[in-house]
Amino acid sequence: MLKQGSALDRYFKISERGSNLSREIRGGFATFFAMSYIVVLNPLILSGPDSSGNTLGFAAVAAVTAFVAGILTILMGAWGRHPFALAAGLGVNAFVAVTVATNPGLTWPDMMGLVVLSGVTMMILVLTGFRTAVFKAVPDGLKTAIVVGIGLFIALIGLVNAGFVRRIPDAAGTTVPVGLGFDGKLLGWPTAVFVFGLILTIALVVRKVKGAILIGIIAATIISVILEMTLHIGPSFDGTTANPQGWSLVAPSFTGWSAPDLSLIGKANPFGAFEHLGFVAATLLAFVILLSIFFDAMGTMVGLANEAGTVDKDGNIPDVDRVLQVDALGAIVGGGASVSSNQIYVEAGAGIGEGARTGVASIVTGLLFLVAMFFTPLINLVPFEAVAPALVVVGFMMVSQVGKIDWQDWGIAIPAFLTMTLMPFTYSIANGLGAGFIAYVLIRAFQGRIKDVHPLMWAVAGAFLLFFAVGPIEAALGMP
Repeated sequence: MLKQGSALDRYFKISERGSNLSREIRGGFATFFAMSYIVVLNPLILSGPDSSGNTLGFAAVAAVTAFVAGILTILMGAWGRHPFALAAGLGVNAFVAVTVATNPGLTWPDMMGLVVLSGVTMMILVLTGFRTAVFKAVPDGLKTAIVVGIGLFIALIGLVNAGFVRRIPDAAGTTVPVGLGFDGKLLGWPTAVFVFGLILTIALVVRKVKGAILIGIIAATIISVILEMTLHIGPSFDGTTANPQGWSLVAPSFTGWSAPDLSLIGKANPFGAFEHLGFVAATLLAFVILLSIFFDAMGTMVGLANEAGTVDKDGNIPDVDRVLQVDALGAIVGGGASVSSNQIYVEAGAGIGEGARTGVASIVTGLLFLVAMFFTPLINLVPFEAVAPALVVVGFMMVSQVGKIDWQDWGIAIPAFLTMTLMPFTYSIANGLGAGFIAYVLIRAFQGRIKDVHPLMWAVAGAFLLFFAVGPIEAALGMP
C-alpha cells in the first residue's frame, strides 16, 4: 500500500485527487486493453509501399508502435502526472499513408520527416507558451462541448469496433451512411459478446462495483477466448475473405514469442519531402499534420481532464505545459521512429472511468506496452468486442456534462452543437473543433460582440479556414 503523505503520493497527487494505488493500477490496465489494438492496426494502415516500392514491414511497425507508445506514456505519467496515454494517432497515420501512396516522389522516410518537423514546430509553440494561451482562450462553453463531442465520438468508436454499428457500402445505393449490424440485423457471436459486456458493465457501474469497467473487459475477454477456441469464428477479414460474423480485427488467440524489431528508429528524413515536392507543397503537407496534432491533442486533453475531475475552479489543467510538452515530443519521436505522430488517446477514458486520476496509471499502461513488444498474446487476446462496452459507458459519462452548456446563448450553443456532432460524424476531433471555433467567432461578430472573442480565437479560426481549404489549394497547385 502507498502511504498517504509519502513523497510518491505528494508528487503524483494521488490522495489529493481522491485516488489510491489500486485504482491507478486498475485504470492503467483498462486503458491498455482499450487502446492496445493500435499495435495491430497501425502496421495495417502503414503497410503500403512508397514510391520506391519499399514497405516499412508489419513486424517492425508493430514492435516500434508498442515501444514508442510505452516510452511516451511512461513519460506522460512521470512528467505530465495525468492519466493520459499516447500511441500512434489514427488520423495522422492514415493521412501519411494516403499521402505516400498518392505522391509518386515521396518515400516513407520523407513523410515521416514531415511528421518530425511538425512535432518540432509544435514543441516551439509549447515552449513559447502559444499553445497554452490558445487553450486558455477557448470559452468554457466550447470546452464543455469538446468533452461532450469526445464522449459521443468514443461511444461511436466502441459501437463501430464491436460491429454493432457498421458502415453501409456506397454500392448499396442508400443515403444512410451507417446501419445496425449487417444488413440491419445483429449477427454473430462477437456482437453477442459486446452486448453481454455492455449489459454487465452497465450493471456493475450503476451498482458502483469497484473495478466495474476492468471486470467487464476481463469477463468479455474470457467468453471471447472460449468461443473462439470452440467455434473457430475467425476475424471479419483475413486478408482475402470477408466474414461479417467474425471478430472486428483481432480474433482472440495465443501466439508465440518473437524478439522485437526496432530497426525503423531513426530512419526519417526531415527534408526529403522538400527535395521531391518543393517548398510550398511540402510546407502545406506539414501544416495539415501540424493542425491535426495540435487540436486533436488539445481537445482530447480537455475532455479527459474534465472527466477525471482534474480541472481547477478557473478551468485550467494542472501541469498543462508538461502535458503539452510530452504530446509535442510524441510527434517528434513517433515520426523519427517511422510509426507516425503519437498523441493522447481518447481511449484513456476507460482508465479514468475505472478511477485513474494520476500519472501512475499512465506508467502502468506504458509498462504494459513495453511488455507487449515481447508477448504478443497480450495484444491478440483481447478483441475489440470485449473493450467496446467500456468505451460506450465512458462516452455516456462524458456526454452527461452537456447540461453545463448555455443553450440560450446561440453564440455558444450553435458552435457547441457543431463541435459535438462533427466529431463523431467525421470521425475527427480536429474537424469538430474547427467547425466550432469558426462558428463561434462568426456568430459573435454577427451578434455585435466582437470584444467577447479573444484575439487568439480569430487566429485559430483563420488557421482552420486554411485547414478546410486544403483541397482547393492542392488542386490549384496541381497536387494529386
